[in-house]
Amino acid sequence: MKRLLLVEDDRSLGATLCERLQREKYDVYWAETKQRALKKLGEGFWDLVILDIGLPDGSGFELARQIKEKTSLPIMFMTALSTAEHRLEGFEIGAADFIPKPFHLRELLLRVKHVLDSHPVQREISCNGRVIELSNRVIVQPDGEREYPAARDFELLELLVTSSPRVVSRNEILDALWGEDKFLNQRTVDNMIVRLRQLLGDTKSTCIRSVRGIGYQWCGDGE
Repeated sequence: MKRLLLVEDDRSLGATLCERLQREKYDVYWAETKQRALKKLGEGFWDLVILDIGLPDGSGFELARQIKEKTSLPIMFMTALSTAEHRLEGFEIGAADFIPKPFHLRELLLRVKHVLDSHPVQREISCNGRVIELSNRVIVQPDGEREYPAARDFELLELLVTSSPRVVSRNEILDALWGEDKFLNQRTVDNMIVRLRQLLGDTKSTCIRSVRGIGYQWCGDGE
């Protein structure tokens, strides 16, 4: 599931966009300020930042520059400040797209899909000498062998990694992977964790930590 960071201070518009993007099966986090967006950017992986320019605690251009200094994340500006000068500044910073307000929701969705398709983010993370390639859904073993976990097992791994450092409950995992299926129980999640730990060589449960009575937390190499 693609993860989008929406930075928009208009509560009505932000709520509408979140709801619509989630209906399109995107994992969306909504930040209303520059500082909240910066904090969230440091938690897990992202595929796209949708960014307003006029924020209550700073400029969206400033935030975009900070993002581009550290990552290659694609940025889509979404703003009422859409003069030629504003558009040029956005593209000079490295924006992948610039959509002026007001806009049609369908146009925004098409632009988001286009940016994601044309700017794939290569996401990798290490654990116990293994490399997890989230984009390719593969775990590369220390000897170079590439192992492909079952689809839902990898979805669980990706959910834990992208939710870190938050603890993810078993019920949340069941809802995320199976929705309303009533025939599954929490042991299903535990069995999936066992398989993932085996693939990761996580014999001491340092990469995937069990939190008694709650669920699981991704800790990487135990840092």
